Amino acid sequence: MKKKILIITVLAIITLNLSGKEGMWIPLLIEKNIVEMQSMGFELTAEDIYSINQACMKDAIMLFGRGCTGALISEKGLLITNHHCGFDQIQQHSSVERDYLANGFWAMSNEQELSTNRLKVTFLRSMEDVTDRVLENVTPEMSMNERKEIIRKNIIDIRKTAEENTHFTARIESFYHGNQYFLFLNEEFLDVRLVGAPPSSIGKFGGDSDNWAWPRHTGDFAFFRIYADYDNKPAEYSPNNVPYKSPYFFPISIKGIEEGDFTMVFGYPGSTFQYVPTYHIKMLTELIYPKLIDLRTAKLNVMNKYMQADRAVRIQYAAKNANLANSWKRWKGEIRGLDILDAVNTKNSYENDFFNWTNENEVRKSKYGSILSEYENIYSEYSQYRMMRDYILEYIGRAGLEPLRLSNNFYNLGTLYSITATDSEIFITEKKELYENILSYCKDLHLPVEKETMIVALKMLFETFTPDFFPDIKETIDKKYKGNIDKYIDDVFAKTIFTNETALLKVYENFNNQSVNKLKEDAIFKLYSSIREVNQNKILPRFNELQNKIDSLNRIYMNALLEFDTERVFYPDANLTLRVSYGDVSGYDARDAVYYKHFTTLDGIIEKEDSEIYDYKVPEELKELFRKKNYGIYEVNGTVPVAFVATNHTTGGNSGSPIINACGELIGINFDRAWEGVMSDLMFNPNQCRNISVDIRYALFIIEKFADAGYLLEEMKIVK
Repeated sequence: MKKKILIITVLAIITLNLSGKEGMWIPLLIEKNIVEMQSMGFELTAEDIYSINQACMKDAIMLFGRGCTGALISEKGLLITNHHCGFDQIQQHSSVERDYLANGFWAMSNEQELSTNRLKVTFLRSMEDVTDRVLENVTPEMSMNERKEIIRKNIIDIRKTAEENTHFTARIESFYHGNQYFLFLNEEFLDVRLVGAPPSSIGKFGGDSDNWAWPRHTGDFAFFRIYADYDNKPAEYSPNNVPYKSPYFFPISIKGIEEGDFTMVFGYPGSTFQYVPTYHIKMLTELIYPKLIDLRTAKLNVMNKYMQADRAVRIQYAAKNANLANSWKRWKGEIRGLDILDAVNTKNSYENDFFNWTNENEVRKSKYGSILSEYENIYSEYSQYRMMRDYILEYIGRAGLEPLRLSNNFYNLGTLYSITATDSEIFITEKKELYENILSYCKDLHLPVEKETMIVALKMLFETFTPDFFPDIKETIDKKYKGNIDKYIDDVFAKTIFTNETALLKVYENFNNQSVNKLKEDAIFKLYSSIREVNQNKILPRFNELQNKIDSLNRIYMNALLEFDTERVFYPDANLTLRVSYGDVSGYDARDAVYYKHFTTLDGIIEKEDSEIYDYKVPEELKELFRKKNYGIYEVNGTVPVAFVATNHTTGGNSGSPIINACGELIGINFDRAWEGVMSDLMFNPNQCRNISVDIRYALFIIEKFADAGYLLEEMKIVK
């Protein structure tokens, strides 16, 4: 590897992607990649992907909810995303009597479409490099806190100017660990309605057993529609709203795919960590992931026991179970994949070369010579604080301990009550969200699940933390209950209002100082407060100090790597901003003597069918279509294509992203990554990293032949 001193400007970071597979590229700067994309078969231009002067692909891509992607497929606001992205909305409308999870849902007219709570979609209208403005008055000798404060003030000013006299929202994000900043001007639509979703036996076929795995036979798709006011502008839900008319939507190709075909993914990848040091990899794989896997395993075991025994509980906890299981399995895959890549030794070797390079020159040595040793010192302490912080978030911020999560919502409203007026927009918004959370919580509450999970999880917390970090409720448990956590939790649930919807709503409706004080005396809220205070008072202060030091090092290290490794392709880590990745349709060698083809078919669904296993039950109507070979125009070689894999670099947030062919037509919807390559957030393996997509022909087949909702096809532009 040739190394030399090189002064690199920020924009020069975006360089040619020699692999055509790894990388998540900024659409504004996709011109840098277009030559390579065209050499791989892409037939369009950079302006067709991103433009502010003409309708283009970016106008059909949206951030769906808070962490998925969707794509417009008609001029009437119809969008497609993943079934698992719309799962919460499908679950909210489901009950034992009207089980849309089990039976699917299809609106046969606009009037039958279902409104959704708190679901919004966000379109990017423009983006701009504002690095100079964000870093104005920032100097090298500043502390990290001083630097952050100036940047914060600059960002506020830039956002205010950008939003002035518009209905857009401005967002500024950091790239390359604070070396570059972009301004995103977004338009948010608030009236989004459920149009159609297959039953979970199609949309979630294979369930957690097949999650993060290939071959896959999951019809992971769902349809929603965006509504706007008569001026085509965003509006709160109203029966008077009309379907949104977009300047661009994707034509749909049913011409099919072949191995080696060009593919492009356009979406909102959530987060990657490609440039972290070895110590970060070791922290995750040796400490944090194992601890979190154990805790989620305990949560899932309790949930699964009750869900398997009672259909109503299965419906209540379906979304929460899926949320827990998703990261649980991914963490396992990351550990495995990084081990196969020998990631720690690979990074060590790279860092040794970097260290030797820094010591070849006194200027470089003075600038970068201590980076690796500083990382080592910080991570030795940071790893423990990061583990404890993440562990506590599993109690008060993530699925599986619902009374504590709702307590957190009440706490947030109480905090706002003490610092702002009750008629302020922020307080009204938070209160409205709490109301919806209470109703959802009570609708889906099954006390045996919550009690047993709480007992198991609390025992694990005391086994994992050292006494210095025990919540103060431990003293109460030891003194009053002789250390018996089971008895303590029984008493907590007997006394709390968090098992009573009427009592919760009474506190909510009369939210004042008296109700806040009453809440503070509640048994569940006391447990929540005790755990939260450990985080706030003992963990977060030091965690934030160490994180600031790491952030500062990361920024310097990123600059150093750009100087050191002039032959490497540096693309920005994902940060839930719009990105383009591209590659080709390709199977792969999974392990010794095992090669996976690039596609799966309906035949594979029938082969996997097992009526005794919930994840592998196949609807009778689908089996009947198979028996009669009633495939219509979607038949290929006597079957129907279901899913395919390609080499596009994706991560969480890319769920629901359209897969686009060389002509700019939609051929599939991304929904997962193959197990062997799930470590791509940290290290990309071009031989095994594969994104998994629903073949759009399977989605259309289900609409037309299974759901008898062919009217939806009439508003799509289908290319044969």
